[in-house]
Amino acid sequence: MNSKSLLMFYGKECPHCEKMMPLVEQLERELDTSVQRFEVWHDPENQEMMQKYDLTSCGGVPFFFNTKTEKFICGEADYNDLLVWAKADG
Repeated sequence: MNSKSLLMFYGKECPHCEKMMPLVEQLERELDTSVQRFEVWHDPENQEMMQKYDLTSCGGVPFFFNTKTEKFICGEADYNDLLVWAKADG
């Protein structure tokens, strides 16, 4: 799996993002991949990047984007949804 295709945009103080971090770490272990993380509340460049991927107007974090499939998740998700998002093949 191409680890550069899985992106997570988050806010440093975001409680929803903090809740998702253990699930992302579990996903990385189970799929032997990595999810690139971009903090957007304190980094204008990352915020701008998120806006380029957020074509559906999620407008918030956490925001997950799979660049290979263009599938996304807005907000919190359960582990199964995260797994489907990461394993999608287009």
